[in-house]
Amino acid sequence: MKINIFVLLMVSIPFFANSQNSTYDQALADSLGADDYGMKSYSLVMLKTGGGNIDDKAEVDSLFRGHLDNISRLAEAGKIIVAGPLGKNDKNYRGIFIFDEQDKAKVAELLQTDPAIKANLLAYDIYNWYGSAALPVYLETHSKIEKIRP
Repeated sequence: MKINIFVLLMVSIPFFANSQNSTYDQALADSLGADDYGMKSYSLVMLKTGGGNIDDKAEVDSLFRGHLDNISRLAEAGKIIVAGPLGKNDKNYRGIFIFDEQDKAKVAELLQTDPAIKANLLAYDIYNWYGSAALPVYLETHSKIEKIRP
């Protein structure tokens, strides 16, 4: 009897482990580039303090204004889908970007359009990241709840 219960459990595991989603939308999944798990690969950028040192506050302010404008431009172009600052930390991380691009060289090219990075006020590390393929569609909703644009 113990063997029969064991066999029954072993046969049942694959059935429960791979259940189908009744609300699955093939067209939406395809349009977002989703795999069978609703996921896809992105590039995660960790922004950190760069080695540049500019004493002129007006110039630094202008470079960071350009940094924010560049984020908006890249978001409108569908290149960057998540961007935001980090709180103080011991790693000197300043913020994150998630690009809808897997090629690190292409991401590095896009990062060079950022004035704060070009001036070496910010540096970065690029990582492959696997996350929900639905990330790009949250931006449309965000634009509807954003009262003040940076």
